[in-house]
Amino acid sequence: MKLYLDTSVISALFDDRNPERQLLTQDFFESKTLTNCYISGLTIAEIDRTPDEALREKMKKAIVGLTIVPMPDKAGRLAEKYIGFGAVPVNFAEDALHIAIAVVNEMEFLLSWNFRHIVRRKTKDAVNMVNTLEGYTHIEIFTPAELL
Repeated sequence: MKLYLDTSVISALFDDRNPERQLLTQDFFESKTLTNCYISGLTIAEIDRTPDEALREKMKKAIVGLTIVPMPDKAGRLAEKYIGFGAVPVNFAEDALHIAIAVVNEMEFLLSWNFRHIVRRKTKDAVNMVNTLEGYTHIEIFTPAELL
């Protein structure tokens, strides 16, 4: 099982504003073999832009040992298709890019806590429609809690 983790999953490990989500994320990390968990350079870039230095360092430590998948040009083109079909708003292109990176790297699951632009029915349906049109396999988009 290949699991792509977006940045919201990493940050949830340390987000005490939502204790239930934090606990579920910690449980996920404790229950999974992290050798099947992947991130991308986009995840690292988003972590690097975290303004809180202490949080940024905690997040960097949390991703040590996770495999970094490439971000080929075709992921950018696929992300544009997702935006064009309304899966993700144009103002949130990095969310579309996370999905596309997971798809072109043949991940089975994308895990996120982003309910606004990623973990929602409209996005899931539009992403998999575009994937079919573009010759990619479908991807399951879940929260970490759904895989516990």
